[in-house]
Amino acid sequence: MTEQSPTVAPNAAAIPGALTRYRVLAWITGIWLLFLVGEMVAKYGFDVEGFGWVGVVHGWVYFVYLIFCVNLAQKARWSIGKTVATALAGTIPFLSFYVEHIRTREVKQQFGLA
Repeated sequence: MTEQSPTVAPNAAAIPGALTRYRVLAWITGIWLLFLVGEMVAKYGFDVEGFGWVGVVHGWVYFVYLIFCVNLAQKARWSIGKTVATALAGTIPFLSFYVEHIRTREVKQQFGLA
């Protein structure tokens, strides 16, 4: 039986930068999503107004997160399902932190990063 070498994308040198950008945006998206949840609780639970800008900021941050997620997915050659699941992680509170940890571990293992 022959040994299988790890799958390495032709642009493996671009992986560390793409991974760093994805990780940073995953955390920023997760934090802004928690702010958005706080805004919703304040608005609908306590009738507090004036925080409408939180949703706008989270929306734009999430958009950038999607771009960096797809960028990393293309470089790491993720399946469509894995890419969509990772992209959707920015819409559920706390999930972006967990998925970021899992994807970072997978990519580091796949490409032999420290």
